[in-house]
Amino acid sequence: MEPALADPSKWQQFLEGFELFRDPLLCALLAGGVLGFLSVYVVLRRMVFVSAAVAQSAGLGVALAFYMGIHLGFAVEPVIGATALALLATLLLMMDPSRLRLTRESLLGLAYALSGGAAVLVGDRIAQESHDIQGILFGTAVLVTPEQLRTVAIASILVMAIHLWWYRGITFASFDRIGALVQGLPVRLLDGVLMVSIGVMVGVCARALGALPVFAFSTLSAIAALMLDLRLPWTFFVATLAGVISGVGGYMFAYFFDFPVGGSQTVVAAMLVALAMGVRAILQWMQRAR
Repeated sequence: MEPALADPSKWQQFLEGFELFRDPLLCALLAGGVLGFLSVYVVLRRMVFVSAAVAQSAGLGVALAFYMGIHLGFAVEPVIGATALALLATLLLMMDPSRLRLTRESLLGLAYALSGGAAVLVGDRIAQESHDIQGILFGTAVLVTPEQLRTVAIASILVMAIHLWWYRGITFASFDRIGALVQGLPVRLLDGVLMVSIGVMVGVCARALGALPVFAFSTLSAIAALMLDLRLPWTFFVATLAGVISGVGGYMFAYFFDFPVGGSQTVVAAMLVALAMGVRAILQWMQRAR
């Protein structure tokens, strides 16, 4: 049996129905690119599980929005629920956990487990939208609505505009906090901008694409870029590119080979890490051979 990709009818169907696939492809491109850019901060600042906890909280926000609409008669847009819970989780994780006699790892574990478990429990009470809940948690949704694309596009433009404008300040405060304080930079403000940016992007993107691929974009993209030992600006560029490839390439892979979209995007992101590891090994071998 020939692979699906070799079937000309698959390409023909894709081209004929491109208007149907255009919005999810654009959404994957924007989400992958911006989350890939932010992933450099997430990985270098050792906030990988912050991203996971925020993504799970966004899934809980969507489940609660559906629950309120079905059982309480109080209509809430799922994207608002996702963004609100993602921001709430972000703000809670910014607090000093020592006041509660907890370590940061304990607080992250609590947030991740509680939000994930609560999303499953709430989802069990909204059977009418169970397919949507699965899509939010694991990224099984194939289509993206124009409203979701518009929301992701607006958030992406605003976040990237702020981060390119304040690039030097945010990177300085993120990777040399003491030096930034000595220079008189508003470190707490810059930290807050970064964390809110992550919370907003994770929230709106989790509603459109699912928590699993969002977590992959916001972590694996930077891991792949950092494998290449580039200078920081190039690391941001490569991480952004890796996020775009993961989002768009994963969607295409899912379509042509009939796999779930979220899982495909996550696997493509992981494959890019493996590719970067191979490139690094080859470069190191070439240096030793000289």
